[in-house]
Amino acid sequence: MILVRRRIVSLLSGVVLVMVGFMWLNQPVGGLAQRVLVEIPPGTPFTQVSDILDQHHLIGSGWFFTFLGRVQRVDRNIIPGEYELNAGMQPTELLNKLVKGKVYQYAITIPEGYNVAQIADILDQKRLALKQDIFRLSRDPVFIQSLNVHAPTLEGYLFPDTYHFSRFTPPESIIRTFVNRFHDVLTPELKARTAAMDMTLQEVLTLASVVEKETGLAAERPLVSGVFHNRLRRGIPLQSDPTVIYALESFDGNIRKTDLSVDSPYNTYKVRGLPPGPIANPGLAAIHAALYPTQTDFVYFVSRNDGSHQFSVTLADHNKAVDIYQRRLTGKRAS
Repeated sequence: MILVRRRIVSLLSGVVLVMVGFMWLNQPVGGLAQRVLVEIPPGTPFTQVSDILDQHHLIGSGWFFTFLGRVQRVDRNIIPGEYELNAGMQPTELLNKLVKGKVYQYAITIPEGYNVAQIADILDQKRLALKQDIFRLSRDPVFIQSLNVHAPTLEGYLFPDTYHFSRFTPPESIIRTFVNRFHDVLTPELKARTAAMDMTLQEVLTLASVVEKETGLAAERPLVSGVFHNRLRRGIPLQSDPTVIYALESFDGNIRKTDLSVDSPYNTYKVRGLPPGPIANPGLAAIHAALYPTQTDFVYFVSRNDGSHQFSVTLADHNKAVDIYQRRLTGKRAS
């Protein structure tokens, strides 16, 4: 009987020691500290995950963390990504966060009027996607078709908005998010209006992208659209500098007279009608302006050099405005 009691006491003592040991090993390394962003690349073995956390001084024992993961049978369930962690977290908390994939999210804002190249630059600078991958996918006909887009490229379909992506998100998923957002904002009303205007969606987005690039003033967008609709109906070239710039291999910020003679379907000084596709990714306001233009007699407009434009009905009035706002004030070429 005494022997049994001794064994029970010994067993209980062992259990207590294990519990105490677990509690001791499961303590945070330190108090709440400044956040640490830790990357767990795809395919990282669990033992290496422990090493990464140890190198960042987030755990006191790599051996215990590895043991913890294996005992809980989650050592193969770690979600790769970038995590915001701190030394005030218990190893069990750290493990739980890695298993549930509570990865750090980066807020990415795509401004209205950015083209594919500029969007690719943003993603590349944030290390969320390689520039070349965005270019490749935006021109991949099979991928484009999978997004329910009927166009040769995705220019115009990457909707400007603020998005949240985590590290190691596949570039396909990033682009799909942009395009899905576009499909969300393209309401049945806008689709019906597109048909009523006897335009294709590609044509609407092309015109909207030109409107977007021509003016940053919300109040002017429908009026600029009205001018372009007038020109399209009358067969007058759009003569839009942004379309010419889009066709240039390099642009230093100053469009020159020689640029207006470049041989390109995007050169709306030489080619009548719309360019073959969008020159940027327009926002909802520009799309709305393209579909609901202001009814006007204006056929011309010129920059006042303060963000606004002077609109004219006749060429004579337009030339006067050019003389006032461009030649006299700036000495620049009339646009």
